[in-house]
Amino acid sequence: MMEEDLMSSLTRQVKEEVIQNYLTERRLVSIQIEEIESRVKQLKQRAVWLGMRLNRLAQLMIREEMKERLFALLRIPRPSFWRESTEKQFSRRLRLIRVSGLTDRRRFRKLVLESYVRFHDRMVEYGKAHGELQLECDAINRNIMNFQKNFDLLNILSFLRSLDVEAVERKHFLGENFTAEELASVDEKLYIRPVSLEESAIPTPLVLPMPHSIENNLIDLSDEVFKKCERQVRGLML
Repeated sequence: MMEEDLMSSLTRQVKEEVIQNYLTERRLVSIQIEEIESRVKQLKQRAVWLGMRLNRLAQLMIREEMKERLFALLRIPRPSFWRESTEKQFSRRLRLIRVSGLTDRRRFRKLVLESYVRFHDRMVEYGKAHGELQLECDAINRNIMNFQKNFDLLNILSFLRSLDVEAVERKHFLGENFTAEELASVDEKLYIRPVSLEESAIPTPLVLPMPHSIENNLIDLSDEVFKKCERQVRGLML
């Protein structure tokens, strides 16, 4: 009888250690997921600011048909987050870039070119950050997969359900007090979903033409806008 009690006690201690290891490893994975969620939030905000830069560039085209020609030149798809950004009225506006030139036409050319260069460069930075975040998501998903493999959830569940479910023990093993209904569905709660940038709705970076490759096209476009909408263009540059 004493041997049985001893074996039962040792078995329980081993299982308790397994549970503690499980909770520790799960918490580490949860911290990694929280860090990714924070990075996702920051990247989304960067996308909003990028959308504002594109919005500024689009507004320089004045007319809708000129905007469409710009979008075709930059290969901006419809529908997309980026195209939708050009249709929004932002509560905060980016400052108009200050440029110099002998004539208003030349100043407007420089304004269009510089606006695109800045948008292009920020998009390259955004694309790099997006790629790095995707790699981190892949790494965390591998950690999640290894975590699920390293712990036999069915055995852990069996042990949890065999515990005396007094409040103190539930708090010790699970970190908080669970009702009977919550404890019955703990198997579902134990599952950790992989992280996904697609589900986070982060805008996909654009692959934009290099500024020097479309410089002449942008100059022609800006000259045509200036010719058709000279009064509005002068008003923009005041």
